[in-house]
Amino acid sequence: MAATEAGPAAPLPGGIGISKLTVYDAAAPDGLVGGSPHVHLACSEGYYVTAGTGSVQTLTPKAYTETPLRPGTVVWFDPGTIHRAVNGGGLQILALMSNSGLPEAGDAVMTFPPEHLTDRATYLDASALTGDDVTAAALARRDLALEGYAVLRDRYEAEGPSALDDFYAAAVGIVRPQIAAWRARWEQGARRLADETGAALDALEAGTAPHLATAELHEIPAPIETGRHGMCGRLDIYERPA
Repeated sequence: MAATEAGPAAPLPGGIGISKLTVYDAAAPDGLVGGSPHVHLACSEGYYVTAGTGSVQTLTPKAYTETPLRPGTVVWFDPGTIHRAVNGGGLQILALMSNSGLPEAGDAVMTFPPEHLTDRATYLDASALTGDDVTAAALARRDLALEGYAVLRDRYEAEGPSALDDFYAAAVGIVRPQIAAWRARWEQGARRLADETGAALDALEAGTAPHLATAELHEIPAPIETGRHGMCGRLDIYERPA
Protein backbone atom coordinates (compact mmCIF):
# COMPACT_ATOMS: atom_id res chain seq x y z
CA MET A 1 0.00 0.00 0.00
CA ALA A 2 1.35 3.43 -0.86
CA ALA A 3 2.00 6.06 1.77
CA THR A 4 -0.98 8.31 2.30
CA GLU A 5 -0.85 12.08 2.11
CA ALA A 6 -3.57 12.73 4.68
CA GLY A 7 -3.90 11.80 8.32
CA PRO A 8 -1.61 12.21 11.33
CA ALA A 9 2.10 11.64 10.89
CA ALA A 10 3.35 8.27 12.05
CA PRO A 11 6.25 8.31 14.50
CA LEU A 12 9.52 6.86 13.29
CA PRO A 13 10.17 3.25 14.40
CA GLY A 14 10.46 3.02 18.16
CA GLY A 15 9.51 6.68 18.52
CA ILE A 16 13.05 7.83 17.75
CA GLY A 17 14.21 11.07 16.18
CA ILE A 18 17.01 11.33 13.64
CA SER A 19 19.20 14.19 12.45
CA LYS A 20 22.24 14.32 10.21
CA LEU A 21 25.00 16.18 12.08
CA THR A 22 27.95 17.82 10.34
CA VAL A 23 30.20 18.68 13.28
CA TYR A 24 31.59 22.21 13.40
CA ASP A 25 35.03 22.48 11.83
CA ALA A 26 36.22 25.63 13.60
CA ALA A 27 38.80 25.44 16.38
CA ALA A 28 37.79 26.26 19.94
CA PRO A 29 39.95 28.23 22.41
CA ASP A 30 41.40 24.96 23.76
CA GLY A 31 42.69 24.09 20.28
CA LEU A 32 40.20 21.30 19.61
CA VAL A 33 37.70 21.45 16.76
CA GLY A 34 34.08 20.61 17.38
CA GLY A 35 30.84 21.36 19.17
CA SER A 36 29.37 22.56 22.44
CA PRO A 37 29.39 20.32 25.51
CA HIS A 38 25.85 19.78 26.76
CA VAL A 39 23.54 17.34 28.55
CA HIS A 40 20.11 15.83 27.94
CA LEU A 41 17.81 15.44 30.92
CA ALA A 42 15.22 12.90 29.71
CA CYS A 43 16.64 11.33 26.55
CA SER A 44 19.34 8.96 25.50
CA GLU A 45 21.20 9.75 22.28
CA GLY A 46 23.22 7.65 19.87
CA TYR A 47 25.76 8.41 17.16
CA TYR A 48 26.27 6.41 13.99
CA VAL A 49 29.36 7.82 12.28
CA THR A 50 28.89 8.08 8.51
CA ALA A 51 32.06 9.98 7.53
CA GLY A 52 35.26 11.46 8.92
CA THR A 53 36.97 10.92 12.22
CA GLY A 54 36.99 12.42 15.66
CA SER A 55 35.92 11.55 19.18
CA VAL A 56 33.24 12.16 21.75
CA GLN A 57 34.17 13.38 25.20
CA THR A 58 31.77 12.26 27.92
CA LEU A 59 31.56 13.24 31.57
CA THR A 60 29.26 11.31 33.93
CA PRO A 61 29.17 10.59 37.66
CA LYS A 62 31.11 7.41 36.82
CA ALA A 63 33.97 8.75 34.68
CA TYR A 64 35.40 11.13 32.11
CA THR A 65 36.10 9.34 28.83
CA GLU A 66 37.19 10.08 25.26
CA THR A 67 35.86 7.60 22.69
CA PRO A 68 37.27 7.54 19.13
CA LEU A 69 34.80 7.97 16.27
CA ARG A 70 35.30 6.63 12.75
CA PRO A 71 32.95 5.52 9.97
CA GLY A 72 30.77 2.68 11.20
CA THR A 73 31.23 3.45 14.91
CA VAL A 74 28.07 3.41 17.04
CA VAL A 75 28.03 4.96 20.51
CA TRP A 76 25.17 6.01 22.73
CA PHE A 77 24.78 7.61 26.12
CA ASP A 78 22.18 7.96 28.84
CA PRO A 79 20.45 11.12 30.10
CA GLY A 80 22.86 13.00 32.35
CA THR A 81 25.91 12.32 30.16
CA ILE A 82 27.67 15.59 29.41
CA HIS A 83 29.06 15.15 25.91
CA ARG A 84 31.16 17.04 23.37
CA ALA A 85 31.78 16.02 19.76
CA VAL A 86 35.36 16.63 18.62
CA ASN A 87 36.00 16.81 14.87
CA GLY A 88 39.20 15.17 13.68
CA GLY A 89 38.33 15.89 10.05
CA GLY A 90 35.10 15.71 8.05
CA LEU A 91 33.09 14.24 10.93
CA GLN A 92 29.48 13.49 10.01
CA ILE A 93 27.07 11.63 12.26
CA LEU A 94 23.56 10.27 12.09
CA ALA A 95 22.21 11.24 15.52
CA LEU A 96 19.55 8.91 16.93
CA MET A 97 17.46 10.39 19.73
CA SER A 98 14.90 8.76 21.97
CA ASN A 99 11.38 10.05 22.62
CA SER A 100 10.63 11.36 19.13
CA GLY A 101 13.71 13.52 18.98
CA LEU A 102 13.09 15.34 22.23
CA PRO A 103 16.65 16.73 22.26
CA GLU A 104 15.76 18.79 19.17
CA ALA A 105 12.68 20.01 21.08
CA GLY A 106 14.68 21.51 23.92
CA ASP A 107 15.99 18.59 25.97
CA ALA A 108 19.52 19.97 26.07
CA VAL A 109 21.37 22.30 28.42
CA MET A 110 24.83 23.57 27.60
CA THR A 111 27.58 23.72 30.21
CA PHE A 112 27.68 27.49 30.53
CA PRO A 113 29.42 29.06 33.54
CA PRO A 114 27.14 29.16 36.61
CA GLU A 115 26.18 32.82 36.20
CA HIS A 116 24.40 31.91 32.95
CA LEU A 117 22.47 29.03 34.55
CA THR A 118 20.73 30.88 37.37
CA ASP A 119 17.28 30.65 35.75
CA ARG A 120 15.62 29.84 32.44
CA ALA A 121 15.52 33.42 31.17
CA THR A 122 19.22 33.94 31.85
CA TYR A 123 20.07 30.67 30.13
CA LEU A 124 17.95 31.41 27.07
CA ASP A 125 19.55 34.82 26.74
CA ALA A 126 23.02 33.25 26.76
CA SER A 127 22.06 30.50 24.30
CA ALA A 128 20.18 32.64 21.77
CA LEU A 129 21.73 32.97 18.31
CA THR A 130 21.49 36.68 17.56
CA GLY A 131 23.05 39.03 15.05
CA ASP A 132 23.62 38.81 11.32
CA ASP A 133 26.32 36.12 11.48
CA VAL A 134 24.59 33.06 12.91
CA THR A 135 27.66 30.85 12.55
CA ALA A 136 29.77 33.28 14.56
CA ALA A 137 27.06 33.42 17.22
CA ALA A 138 26.90 29.60 17.38
CA LEU A 139 30.66 29.36 17.84
CA ALA A 140 30.64 32.07 20.50
CA ARG A 141 27.93 30.10 22.30
CA ARG A 142 30.08 26.97 22.02
CA ASP A 143 33.07 28.76 23.47
CA LEU A 144 30.97 30.00 26.40
CA ALA A 145 29.87 26.42 27.05
CA LEU A 146 33.51 25.34 26.98
CA GLU A 147 34.32 27.85 29.73
CA GLY A 148 31.85 26.17 32.05
CA TYR A 149 32.88 22.72 30.87
CA ALA A 150 36.51 23.38 31.80
CA VAL A 151 35.43 24.39 35.29
CA LEU A 152 33.28 21.25 35.62
CA ARG A 153 36.14 19.02 34.56
CA ASP A 154 38.55 20.69 36.99
CA ARG A 155 36.04 20.35 39.83
CA TYR A 156 35.41 16.73 38.88
CA GLU A 157 39.12 15.97 39.14
CA ALA A 158 39.21 17.56 42.59
CA GLU A 159 35.83 16.57 44.05
CA GLY A 160 34.61 13.54 42.13
CA PRO A 161 31.00 13.00 41.03
CA SER A 162 29.53 15.57 43.45
CA ALA A 163 31.11 18.25 41.26
CA LEU A 164 28.27 17.72 38.77
CA ASP A 165 25.44 18.22 41.28
CA ASP A 166 25.11 21.99 40.94
CA PHE A 167 25.07 21.82 37.14
CA TYR A 168 22.47 19.05 37.13
CA ALA A 169 20.26 21.00 39.54
CA ALA A 170 20.52 24.15 37.42
CA ALA A 171 19.72 22.17 34.25
CA VAL A 172 16.59 20.68 35.83
CA GLY A 173 15.37 24.14 36.78
CA ILE A 174 15.95 25.43 33.26
CA VAL A 175 13.93 22.69 31.51
CA ARG A 176 11.03 22.30 33.97
CA PRO A 177 8.68 24.71 32.13
CA GLN A 178 8.91 22.47 29.05
CA ILE A 179 7.87 19.21 30.69
CA ALA A 180 4.17 19.32 29.72
CA ALA A 181 5.07 19.71 26.05
CA TRP A 182 7.69 16.98 26.30
CA ARG A 183 5.18 14.64 27.92
CA ALA A 184 2.72 15.18 25.06
CA ARG A 185 5.44 14.39 22.51
CA TRP A 186 6.43 11.24 24.38
CA GLU A 187 2.82 10.09 24.69
CA GLN A 188 2.20 10.50 20.96
CA GLY A 189 5.53 8.93 20.01
CA ALA A 190 7.51 6.41 22.03
CA ARG A 191 4.75 5.56 24.51
CA ARG A 192 2.11 5.23 21.81
CA LEU A 193 4.28 2.84 19.81
CA ALA A 194 5.15 0.78 22.88
CA ASP A 195 1.45 0.44 23.70
CA GLU A 196 0.70 -0.54 20.09
CA THR A 197 3.39 -3.22 20.26
CA GLY A 198 1.85 -4.58 23.44
CA ALA A 199 -1.56 -4.73 21.77
CA ALA A 200 -0.06 -6.49 18.74
CA LEU A 201 1.60 -9.09 20.97
CA ASP A 202 -1.67 -9.70 22.78
CA ALA A 203 -3.45 -10.17 19.47
CA LEU A 204 -0.79 -12.50 18.09
CA GLU A 205 -0.87 -14.57 21.26
CA ALA A 206 -4.63 -14.91 20.75
CA GLY A 207 -4.08 -16.01 17.17
CA THR A 208 -5.25 -12.80 15.48
CA ALA A 209 -3.52 -9.86 13.84
CA PRO A 210 -5.92 -6.95 13.19
CA HIS A 211 -3.06 -4.46 13.03
CA LEU A 212 -1.77 -6.03 9.81
CA ALA A 213 -4.80 -4.69 7.93
CA THR A 214 -3.63 -1.10 8.46
CA ALA A 215 -0.04 -1.61 7.29
CA GLU A 216 1.39 1.05 4.97
CA LEU A 217 4.63 2.69 3.85
CA HIS A 218 5.75 5.96 5.44
CA GLU A 219 8.30 8.31 3.94
CA ILE A 220 10.26 11.45 4.65
CA PRO A 221 11.67 12.09 1.16
CA ALA A 222 14.10 14.80 2.28
CA PRO A 223 15.06 16.68 5.44
CA ILE A 224 12.38 19.10 6.55
CA GLU A 225 15.17 21.57 7.43
CA THR A 226 18.83 21.68 6.41
CA GLY A 227 21.82 23.48 7.87
CA ARG A 228 20.29 24.42 11.21
CA HIS A 229 22.92 25.64 13.66
CA GLY A 230 22.85 23.12 16.48
CA MET A 231 25.04 22.76 19.51
CA CYS A 232 27.53 20.37 17.90
CA GLY A 233 27.32 21.45 14.28
CA ARG A 234 24.99 21.95 11.32
CA LEU A 235 21.87 19.79 11.40
CA ASP A 236 19.63 18.30 8.75
CA ILE A 237 16.37 17.61 10.55
CA TYR A 238 14.06 14.68 9.77
CA GLU A 239 11.47 15.23 12.48
CA ARG A 240 7.98 14.29 11.32
CA PRO A 241 5.48 17.17 11.54
CA ALA A 242 2.78 16.75 14.17
